[in-house]
Amino acid sequence: MAQRLALQRLLSLPTRGPLASHGRALGTSAGRRSTFNVQDGSDFQDRVLNSSKPVVVDFHAQWCGPCKILGPRLEKLVAKLEGQVLMAKVDIDDHTDLAIEYEVGAVPTVLAMKNGDVVDKFVGIKDEDQLEAFLKKLIGA
Repeated sequence: MAQRLALQRLLSLPTRGPLASHGRALGTSAGRRSTFNVQDGSDFQDRVLNSSKPVVVDFHAQWCGPCKILGPRLEKLVAKLEGQVLMAKVDIDDHTDLAIEYEVGAVPTVLAMKNGDVVDKFVGIKDEDQLEAFLKKLIGA
């Protein structure tokens, strides 16, 4: 299943030019550098828990309708912060162990992490104003 999803993602990438409106550009845009998909537990450890910057962790699933709305919205706002905060995307179907460890009972679930600790959390969809407030609180602005 995970291989099929990876293949679908690969096949859906554009062959030319970035897909900037979805934050999945192959180029070097700030949004792409700030947002990444977690590959496994050690990747999560390295890029989230050991990060010197605050990290927003988006627990989502391919089949989740609200996740498809929230994810791009959150990616756009993280990109606007130009590297002040990172965004890790965790597919709960591929990383069930992380979902269990962080007590994810529903998707989307978004964690705000600093120095490896969860400092804030929300479940469900939020509008842009609520997301901006969530991010500003995380970075201390």
